[in-house]
Amino acid sequence: MAVKLRLKRMGAKKSPFYRIVAADSRSPRDGRFIEIIGYYNPLANPVEVSIDEEKAIKWLSTGAQPSDTVRTLLSRQGIIKKFADSKQAK
Repeated sequence: MAVKLRLKRMGAKKSPFYRIVAADSRSPRDGRFIEIIGYYNPLANPVEVSIDEEKAIKWLSTGAQPSDTVRTLLSRQGIIKKFADSKQAK
């Protein structure tokens, strides 16, 4: 089973917010997921991003591949750097 970290769209029409989830790569965008890692609200000013760092690093260490947008969000939060540093320390 290939796991991806990706966005799941929530909210009403014209006012989206997203959950960052770990999901099977074969499941649809808004379909089944394994675990919620955080959320992203692009409409708030400033943009709201909340990611559970421990869960994100756990999924990255087990081989989950983040989508392009999620990779950017993880980088902005500094999680990718912490994951790379922990990987080099081993």
